[in-house]
Amino acid sequence: MKQQKTTIHDIAKALNTTASTVSRALNNHPRISQKTKDKVAEMARKLGYEPNTMASSLRLGHSKIIGIIVPYVDRIFFSSVIRGIEEQARKHGYNVIICQSHEKLSKEIEDVNTLLAAQVAGIIISISKETRDVTHLLRVQEKGKPLVLFDRTSALLKAPSVTINDFDGAYQSVVHLIKNGYQRIAHIAGDLSVSIFKDRLEGYKKALRDHQVELHEEWIIEAPSDVAAGRPAIEKLMQKPVAPDAFFFSSDFTALGAVKHLQSINFKIPDQIGIVGFGNDQVTQYFNPALSSVDQKSIQMGDEAARIFMDCLQHGSDTTKQVVLAPKLIVRKSSCPSA
Repeated sequence: MKQQKTTIHDIAKALNTTASTVSRALNNHPRISQKTKDKVAEMARKLGYEPNTMASSLRLGHSKIIGIIVPYVDRIFFSSVIRGIEEQARKHGYNVIICQSHEKLSKEIEDVNTLLAAQVAGIIISISKETRDVTHLLRVQEKGKPLVLFDRTSALLKAPSVTINDFDGAYQSVVHLIKNGYQRIAHIAGDLSVSIFKDRLEGYKKALRDHQVELHEEWIIEAPSDVAAGRPAIEKLMQKPVAPDAFFFSSDFTALGAVKHLQSINFKIPDQIGIVGFGNDQVTQYFNPALSSVDQKSIQMGDEAARIFMDCLQHGSDTTKQVVLAPKLIVRKSSCPSA
């Protein structure tokens, strides 16, 4: 004989309370005490309660799921932001669905359509490098769903966002190299069609100007943000009669590839070449030498994005709040010849 499914009425009866109190506790309602929430959660587990997510979605007008779209989920930066979003969302009883745009506008549009069809509560997104037309993102707002941007934004959208001051992170990095005696500083940039990499380039240039260090335009090289791009990015520069004595990279992983190449041709880091990366990914401290890098505060970025999202969702806020996190240069051996 099929066992009858446990309902909120069963939980209410067991706790000698009302079904509405149980429902609010299970949905993390702010007016329900934590003690009551814990009691309800414990009894729900004991009785084997399984929430009717379809009914809940119909009542709320959306599911308790947040859609997240990133260019690539296997980049440490994006996976760390997702961690920050997911941990904050879980506190409010929400889960996440993650989609990848693969830096393609067409895939990003497809992802948005898929998430809207799935009745997500809203979307948190870092837009692709191809995103110039934002019609698909305007549709999210037109449906009354929260849309929060992080890391990469668009001037065409009036939406809340969480970013880091990429200009200042680059500026700090180059000033640090100059103060450590490096005077021929090259920049290995990311894709300059993406605003964050443009901002890092401008921070690099401003630091050189402010400290009367010569800028060599031919020492600015665009490269993908991966290890394989490190060697070709610097190979030609190091063969010149006057070569750079330091590099500021827009990506830790490009820096890693460059360091491996420089060491293979017997350059000593940091005594002959100074290196600073961007991202402060976990692997940077395990480089040999350990890599100086700008901390992007990725988990904090995800946490802030989720907080803004929940505020929009719970209070009907149409905020266009712009949170700009302050970067921090983490100094390690790769840029300190005297260390």
